[in-house]
Amino acid sequence: MPAWGKAIVGLMMAIAVVVVWVMDDWLSESFTVDTRTRAELRLVLYAGNIEAELQRTQVVPILLARDPVLRESLQISNYASVSQILIGLQSEVGAASIELLDTAGRVVAATDRNRLGVMRVNEPLFVEARRANDTIFNVQQRDSGGYGFAYARAIRSGSQVLGVVMVEVDLAKFERSWAGFSDAVALLDSEGRIILATEPRWRGRTEAEALTMRDAPTAIERALRYTADLAGRGPDAFLSNEAVLRSESRVRHRGWRLISFTTYDGVREKVNGVLALVIMGFALLLAMVFYLFSRRAYSQSARFEQESVELRQLNLRLQREVAAREKAQKELTFAEQTLAQSSKLAVLGEMSAAVSHELNQPLAAMKTYLAGARLLMNRRRAEEALVSFQRIDDLIDRMGAITRQLKSFARKGGDAFEPLDLRDCVTEALTMMEPRLRERRVLVVRTLPKEAVMVMGDRLRLEQVIINLMRNAVDATRNANAPQIDILLTQGDTVTLTLKDNGTGIAEIEKVFEPFYTSKKPGEGTGLGLAISSGIIADHGGRLTAHNLPEGGAAFEIALPVLVRAGQSAA
Repeated sequence: MPAWGKAIVGLMMAIAVVVVWVMDDWLSESFTVDTRTRAELRLVLYAGNIEAELQRTQVVPILLARDPVLRESLQISNYASVSQILIGLQSEVGAASIELLDTAGRVVAATDRNRLGVMRVNEPLFVEARRANDTIFNVQQRDSGGYGFAYARAIRSGSQVLGVVMVEVDLAKFERSWAGFSDAVALLDSEGRIILATEPRWRGRTEAEALTMRDAPTAIERALRYTADLAGRGPDAFLSNEAVLRSESRVRHRGWRLISFTTYDGVREKVNGVLALVIMGFALLLAMVFYLFSRRAYSQSARFEQESVELRQLNLRLQREVAAREKAQKELTFAEQTLAQSSKLAVLGEMSAAVSHELNQPLAAMKTYLAGARLLMNRRRAEEALVSFQRIDDLIDRMGAITRQLKSFARKGGDAFEPLDLRDCVTEALTMMEPRLRERRVLVVRTLPKEAVMVMGDRLRLEQVIINLMRNAVDATRNANAPQIDILLTQGDTVTLTLKDNGTGIAEIEKVFEPFYTSKKPGEGTGLGLAISSGIIADHGGRLTAHNLPEGGAAFEIALPVLVRAGQSAA
């Protein structure tokens, strides 16, 4: 081969090395992102299934607490047919178990007849259910090493507690379904403790403790693996000496989180398949060059030709394999998207009701400002009317923010939480309610601390909760001679915001946070305001409670965690 021919061959080999290196880097990054995206989509689907199961089962104790048959059986202590009723209901709702307890904490009826007569008086779930007016949720570790998830609600007759109904949620079925994938999946509670996992030994431990249970390579072994595996982009963690990527998704229930660990094996296989095709292409080019420059060696040329035939056959097989993999990947992606969309459509009705309720408040304020602006324009007080128009413009921006917030439900991601001063939320809510307060001539007495009261939350959603409580207070004082609303903001172990009114009080205080319950006339309320407000406060890690005042009227209390900044310690 002449010198210039050797130069051409050397240049082609250099180009091949550069192309393979660049394509390996780009393909590895692309397939890694794709693998991470699919893992995150799976987590979103898992989280949606868990949320749907919890929401569906949460309604069961509410319905049972209102069942007249259960109430009558507790009053006369006759439980002959109650267990059979609970067994029939269990098959319909898909609960793990249902138990009825009397006031002494004894199981008097259950879907598992072996549990009859068991005393559960000292269990936290029974104690809390007797004290609370709403449904209690509890996670309890079992002797077998797993966890049980149960709702409980007191059955009352007036103010008298007749018994407690407990409904256990079957979340272990999701754990079994996760085992069908190669990913390692775990569900963590708000304290970071693993309560469901594909690896049984992880239960009851934190994520860091769970990872240390598996054999981890030494620092030298990790460095060698990272160097040898070109698909590596800095592994998130190591499981059984294998580099994995970590994905996380939020479960909208008490601060729960889902995490998964996915291996890089699929990334390496897909990258190698594409690189094999590229290498084959350069190999064919080099074979042609050698064929042109090696006519003197006929036998060598024949051997190269035979190798070229074999390489083409391999190339076709690789192309078919790559096509099959791409088809399977597209089918999997379509199925995941279909399932995710079905989960979103399941709550479309709830979103529609939320839109109607949340936009009703700014629309009412806009109507008042428009009436005031029309009156000012008739009196030729244009400058004062411009102030009303500016407020209307601010309300339009707020309505846009509300719709953007509701539309964000369809996208993956968490809430827009940020550090904020709760005093500013109170001030903004009073500004929104100013026209209606002036129209009803309601006296507002607010007591706010001079120092900032910092919490972590979504400003718009907290303002909507305060506005909703103030609207209810204004409606409650409609027939009062001197309507008055007291607003008290205090900070201690928690941040507490209390709103009191001197209205008529709440007739059925135990139902006030139930969806579609309202004491207003038809057309004046949807019965969703307090249910939505309670859910918003729960998402912030707090609690919304209500009680009637001895002197008349009602009080609503919002309790939120105090924001502890870096360098500070919680009191």
